[in-house]
Amino acid sequence: QVQLVGSGGGLVQAGGSLRLSCAASGRTSSSYSLGYFRQAPGKEREFVAGINSNGERIDYTDSVKGRFTISRDNAKNTVYLQMNSLKPEDTAVYYCAAGRTLINSRIADYWGQGTQVTVSS
Repeated sequence: QVQLVGSGGGLVQAGGSLRLSCAASGRTSSSYSLGYFRQAPGKEREFVAGINSNGERIDYTDSVKGRFTISRDNAKNTVYLQMNSLKPEDTAVYYCAAGRTLINSRIADYWGQGTQVTVSS
């Protein structure tokens, strides 16, 4: 079992920045890839970014490349998503996720509780 507790998010104007954090716990959590998905109203949940267990492999959905940066601190078992140049279309509930094949398959095994990100125009 992996437990994920997310923080961050909020309301920001277009062009602004936010940082999400997610702490993972559990006996095998350090061996999992970590990442974020998001779900906007009326839309399906989509993959945003992922990072593998040693931080050497990173993947982003095309719409956030160049604007979002994912990183992890394995000493703290925490993953971070730095979001810059935010756009109104980034508005969604963001979910932290853990998965053994998250980078390759974009499938999560565990989910955090979700945090709202709202970008005003």
